[in-house]
Amino acid sequence: MNAMTFPSRRATEETTAPIHDVHMLTQGGNLARICLDGKVYQLRITRAGKLILTK
Repeated sequence: MNAMTFPSRRATEETTAPIHDVHMLTQGGNLARICLDGKVYQLRITRAGKLILTK
């Protein structure tokens, strides 16, 4: 009998999660403000092209 393998929940979530272009979020700049449960976070694109999310 062969054991069946099932994709992990995380793998399934990663393939079904929406993808957003960061340049659309920042409207061509390097900073976007994101609100979650009344708290505002900042998503910043660094000079090196990395993303930083801060509260």
